Amino acid sequence: MKLAKTTALASALALCAGLADADSTVRFWYHFDNADNPINDLIAAFEEENPDITIEAENIPWNSYYDQLYTAIIGGNAPDAAMVKMFAQPRLVEMGALASIEDYLADWDGTDELQANLLDLTTGPDGTQYYLPVQYVVLYLYYRTDMFDELGLEVPTTCDEFREAANALTRDTDGDGQTDVYGFGFRGGKGGHDHWATFTLGREGVDLTDGITSDAGVAGTRFVADLFQEDGVFPPSAPNDGFQEIIGGFKAGRTAMTIHHIGSANGMVEALGDDVSAAPVPECGGGHWTAFGDESTAIFSSAEDKDAAWKWISFLSSEGHNTTFNEATGQLPVVKADSDAWSLHPQRFVTATVDSIPFANLLPNVPETSDFVNTVWPTNMQRVLTGEISPAEMNAAIAELFEG
Repeated sequence: MKLAKTTALASALALCAGLADADSTVRFWYHFDNADNPINDLIAAFEEENPDITIEAENIPWNSYYDQLYTAIIGGNAPDAAMVKMFAQPRLVEMGALASIEDYLADWDGTDELQANLLDLTTGPDGTQYYLPVQYVVLYLYYRTDMFDELGLEVPTTCDEFREAANALTRDTDGDGQTDVYGFGFRGGKGGHDHWATFTLGREGVDLTDGITSDAGVAGTRFVADLFQEDGVFPPSAPNDGFQEIIGGFKAGRTAMTIHHIGSANGMVEALGDDVSAAPVPECGGGHWTAFGDESTAIFSSAEDKDAAWKWISFLSSEGHNTTFNEATGQLPVVKADSDAWSLHPQRFVTATVDSIPFANLLPNVPETSDFVNTVWPTNMQRVLTGEISPAEMNAAIAELFEG
């Protein structure tokens, strides 16, 4: 009898051990615009190192990424890990959707290998670390050097200089009586808040959470509206233009300036060669403002095997693998060693990024920011550009969101 009990106990322990060592599947959501998607190569390398873990990766279109993510969380079908941005973090924390990674970071050899300050920038609103940086960029001004040289223009360093240059660059170059080159490619659709912010949030005393309805704040939005309505230096499609339109228009020579980051640099050079360069965005109203483009990964609180999910996201932010990841996204690696060896972009674009870091900013780390990015800004900016509402009304709507 005693032997039977011992055998039964041994069998039970073996079963438990088998369950503990059972293969895990990590469902991972990400968004890549680039057709050169390295995720399968990264998965193959990871699974070779971790044969007990399977990665199921799904590329979700950017325009619906967060709508799908929030819906999945509410419906109890969230991924185990995903790419995430800072503007979404407060809402995700509020939903209880994120797992802390502080203990993992404390035990991970790679923590000290990350670029300085990235973990500080991505700390949660409650002081907890939920995000592991995987890439970053800083936005700057792209400009057509050939067009500037043709007209004898200097790269603008202030808003007044920017307006003068944009007007000079807006031309009918083929003599048919129609404008065929516009001074600036403005992103009026979703994601274009960083363009507007450059002209608005650098002004003295202006912030999304304070001063947005001040004379200076309204002047920033009016400046953008006047560029379109009075000066005509944006293409007519600007109220609806998104990423593809502003980049495509610049490459095709329909616009002479736009704002984006180093992720577009190689495509620009491929299309334009030495006729494209970059510089920090202009100073407007007493100060500079440009966006720190963050991208991290996170583990969701509903993940069944958080250890496996951590192994995967930390793999993506490890030396060598982080370079592979960023070779496709076109952003900069977060690992110091990978950054030191970075040679995938011409130096002039790296320099523009570095020169812009001192005045780079993140949007407020509060729940309202998600609504600002996804609905309040694009809806109201489009209405301002088309003349349905005034700049003051747009800024009042922003103030109502943040000051409630």
